[in-house]
Amino acid sequence: MDNKGKTAVTKYHEKNKPAKFDKKQHLEKLRAEYLKKKQKQTDK
Repeated sequence: MDNKGKTAVTKYHEKNKPAKFDKKQHLEKLRAEYLKKKQKQTDK
């Protein structure tokens, strides 16, 4: 594969990777917030 092809492939992967990663990160964030709320409710 020539340099032009390699750059195209890396750009493609960089473009597609963050969406999945952000989704996972977002789910982790939501889960953490949910667990905090639940913990507060059980503390009362």
